[in-house]
Amino acid sequence: MEFLCPICGGSLTRQEKRYCCPGGHSFDIARQGYVNLLPVQQKHSMDPGDTREQVLSRRAFLDTGIYAPILEAVTEAARKWGASGEILDVGCGEGYYCAGLSKALGLPLTGVDISKEAVRWAAGRYKGPNWLCATAAHLPVKDGSVGLLTSLFALTLEGEFHRVLGPRGLFIQVLAAPDHLLGLKSIIYDQLTHKPKDSTPDLPGFTLLESRKVSFGFTIAGEQIPWLLSMTPHVFRIGKAGAQRLNATQVLSDRASCVVNVYRKQHSPVG
Repeated sequence: MEFLCPICGGSLTRQEKRYCCPGGHSFDIARQGYVNLLPVQQKHSMDPGDTREQVLSRRAFLDTGIYAPILEAVTEAARKWGASGEILDVGCGEGYYCAGLSKALGLPLTGVDISKEAVRWAAGRYKGPNWLCATAAHLPVKDGSVGLLTSLFALTLEGEFHRVLGPRGLFIQVLAAPDHLLGLKSIIYDQLTHKPKDSTPDLPGFTLLESRKVSFGFTIAGEQIPWLLSMTPHVFRIGKAGAQRLNATQVLSDRASCVVNVYRKQHSPVG
């Protein structure tokens, strides 16, 4: 997969310890193996994305194998619809899902996340793929160079996704369903609100091929409970009372529920 300079858009060439473009911009390859392609002008904060604590909590939780059915569903969908070429995972986090998908399919992988901590830990564990710190709004990837693009519990930017996908490329999207983690929510919130949610969004430039719900129960205990909280957006919304109730919870039985959508890129450009 050809990478682009996030400053001038020129093609990046890999040298021994860095990537360079014809415009003279240079980006060092970190000791762990990732490359920071997130310039200051594309940041919205000093350290955007997940913190080190969140990344390590997600890694610890996913290492339990509890969420393996989600990875299995994505892998099955990719095989069913003939995924080929190179994989680009947007919002890759610490790499659990995309590294597993790449290994299962035997396809090369590039993982992108705005969190430097996330790609640092991904690169430290998974040595084969390319890991980039970059924003999904300006993917530093050449037009039409991606065969399979994935976004699991992350942003969907259909215009940018359409640009980087090759002809007939696949986009697999995983969204949390309305009934996802109701057990956790019932503890941390005084009252549950049910907001309408489009689980199969209409994406300009894409054709929806398949939509499948994945749902399964699980039970966790002890430190696994705060791990789960830390890998959800609820960690930013929880109040003092909800935190006290969760701290007092020794065992949590819950249900993970998500929707796996498979889209095919259309020939027509996104308006």
